Amino acid sequence: MKRSRVFLFAFLVILILCLLMFWTPFKKDKSASNTISQMSPIDEAYERILASSVHPVEGKLLIEGALRGMAETLGDPYSKYMTKEEAKSHRESLSDERVGIGLEIVESKGRFIVVTPLKESPAEKAGVKPYDEIVQVDGERVDGKSLSDLLKAIKGKKGTNVTLTVFRETEDRHMELSMVRSALQIHTVSSERIEQDNSAIGYVSISIFGEKTAEEWEQQTRTLVKQGIDGLLIDVRGNPGGYLHSVEQIIGTMLKNGQIFAYMQDAKGVLEPLPVKATNVDDYSKVMKKIPIVLLQNEGSASASEVLSGALKSNQRALIAGSKSFGKGTVQETWELTNGGEMKLSSHKWLTPKQQWIHGKGIVADFKVESNELYQLEPLPISGTYQVGDFHEDIIYGQKVLKALGYPITKVNGYFDEDTAKAVLKFKKEKKLQTDAIMNTEFYQSARETILTYKTSKKNDDQLQKSLGYLFHSIQK
Repeated sequence: MKRSRVFLFAFLVILILCLLMFWTPFKKDKSASNTISQMSPIDEAYERILASSVHPVEGKLLIEGALRGMAETLGDPYSKYMTKEEAKSHRESLSDERVGIGLEIVESKGRFIVVTPLKESPAEKAGVKPYDEIVQVDGERVDGKSLSDLLKAIKGKKGTNVTLTVFRETEDRHMELSMVRSALQIHTVSSERIEQDNSAIGYVSISIFGEKTAEEWEQQTRTLVKQGIDGLLIDVRGNPGGYLHSVEQIIGTMLKNGQIFAYMQDAKGVLEPLPVKATNVDDYSKVMKKIPIVLLQNEGSASASEVLSGALKSNQRALIAGSKSFGKGTVQETWELTNGGEMKLSSHKWLTPKQQWIHGKGIVADFKVESNELYQLEPLPISGTYQVGDFHEDIIYGQKVLKALGYPITKVNGYFDEDTAKAVLKFKKEKKLQTDAIMNTEFYQSARETILTYKTSKKNDDQLQKSLGYLFHSIQK
């Protein structure tokens, strides 16, 4: 009996050992698992990709890809995940000071072309010119890089050196241009006093609502009021928006204390009125609260620009001139994540003081004024060679320029037909260029310079001139 018990005990021990040996290969090693979330499918996919994919990838990139995917699932173009570097660039775009060399660059057919260097910037002082093609940064070729990769290579700490190798097609040579990165002051508000028939209007242009825009606004408008003005024309054409607190302060200089300038609506539908905060009363504020105002907008006026437009229009404080605005009726907030990135989400809808949601609709102008064709065109740095029979989007741009200048272009479709050839030949003869019917770098450069010269004169800006005329007429009644 005793012997049987010993055999039974030994059998049980052997059985347990066998079961352990059989079960171990199938048992998940929790200590080896790299859990990245509390959701099993995400963790399983993460581990499976790292373990089994034939395409090597860093875990960090998988996490960022998942974060982007979550934001994209919302179907909202204004909600997105930003990496640490992207978030920094976004903040810099709204800052009044940036470190860099002061270049506007576009990508065209895999080439990086300089649009223009900022005035008095390191790039301008080093000799960079419009149409220069950037081929190297600090000796490293830029072939195959994206525009964001190029900008990242150009950026750096204040006081450090960077060398650009550019190809200047007009001189058919490469040039090495060295410069020192420095702080670039970004001004978002500009103004001037315009006189006519013993009356004066203050013209103020706001390019974006950045960190210091409200301060710039007050400085500029105080100067105008001190000089003496009878009306105010605010130009927010092409202004994509910016900080809500910035536009709130600007609105506060023109509306009475306590007036509602907008409503905020959260995800649960709760409405919160936003009243104008009390400000100090002085001669400046007295003038600004009563002076006749016209606000000039276009289809590029969005977000914070529309908050301004909606506040002034709904409170019958200004006449809105130009064309219908863009139609962005959401407000975004950003949350920092533990990986250094940020999640930017549309957290609120904003409504006008009349509780209208303008998202996708825009704000309709009271005084509709269209801009002429040539003034609407951007002076793009296009290069390429095209002739009769060719088809390309660059040809469309050339046809638009020629048509806006009054040449007999019958079709603007990118096809280089005989009418286009005749117009190109006539344009090049008038500009004293090489007399052939070919769209080439020489043609595009001359077209760009023509547009720049035309747009430099405010007299050619139909929307501005008609808005000024309306305001002068109204204050002289």
